[in-house]
Amino acid sequence: MPDAVSSAQLIQIVDAALADATRRSGSHLVCKPGCTQCCIGIFPIAQQDAARLREGLAALTKSDPIRATHMRSRVTESFSRLNPNFPGDLTTGILAPNYEDSALFEDFGNDEPCPALDPSTGTCDLYQHRPIVCRTFGPPMRTAESHLATCELCYITASTEKIVACELDPEVPRIELRSNAAFNAEHGLHGETLVAYALRQL
Repeated sequence: MPDAVSSAQLIQIVDAALADATRRSGSHLVCKPGCTQCCIGIFPIAQQDAARLREGLAALTKSDPIRATHMRSRVTESFSRLNPNFPGDLTTGILAPNYEDSALFEDFGNDEPCPALDPSTGTCDLYQHRPIVCRTFGPPMRTAESHLATCELCYITASTEKIVACELDPEVPRIELRSNAAFNAEHGLHGETLVAYALRQL
């Protein structure tokens, strides 16, 4: 099995794969600043993603303290809405293994905006530190059932052949999995969390 890559190396690999998929997609990939399609609705993130987000908020606090304060307010608001139905450990913020069966993910969480999303600009305040799932959303990717999934706003007029030709490198999820496992082992962590829980103490 290949060695696991570091967080910085993982970002380089993912961003290169996205750039390649974007080039092949052309006008079929309509993602742009101001589109918040993938920013509404809760989603699980790895502990390595959570650590990267915390680094981003710490950096934002130094470079733009006012914007960081606004974001912390959104984190607190999101946390208060999610907490009553959080499907996991409230102390650690770690999701339970069966979190997908909870009401939070099936209903209420679908309308919850990511606290990193600035509603006034429609852009991410932690864009450079965003999770891997955010970096790869848009281009066609294989699901666990090996189906190709895309953003519902993209590839609307693309043929099946074109969608297949634009697929994000299928090695990316496997590389991410190994990297996350190595990170967790190094730091004594496990499981997944949500953005609001990753940032609630900063």
